[in-house]
Amino acid sequence: MFQLLLFVAGVVGIGWLIGATNLPGDRYAALAKPDFVPPNWAFPVAWTILYIMIAVAGWRTFRRVPSGKAMLAWAAQLALNFAWSPVMFTMHQIGAALVILVGLFAAIVTYIGLEMPRDRLAAALFVPYAAWVAFAGVLNAAIWRLN
Repeated sequence: MFQLLLFVAGVVGIGWLIGATNLPGDRYAALAKPDFVPPNWAFPVAWTILYIMIAVAGWRTFRRVPSGKAMLAWAAQLALNFAWSPVMFTMHQIGAALVILVGLFAAIVTYIGLEMPRDRLAAALFVPYAAWVAFAGVLNAAIWRLN
């Protein structure tokens, strides 16, 4: 149980830290955005829930095979996830952020594919994450196109 708490605290804590230090800011607020952009309050709520699910899935995989391909895919998606906000909001690189999201989505789908035969719950915990990242990719692409 202690490992699970470490996973949750680590993933959620780092996610919150990155979010708090790479805020959208005035430059993002001034960008043209599509009509389907969610309200600002939705992002921290969605990401907190997703980070908990990501952590639980990672913990389940780590308990079973701490250094296997699935754990590598889990670590890769987390690194890409954590890279997106600094690139999008601090560096203001909308196109590069979109490239990160494409890689992130690929890593998520890879993780799901690797875990599905071994741990259906871990794989299932990543399905809403895949959907949210796909939506984020569409949103990111729309912002890039509009600006």
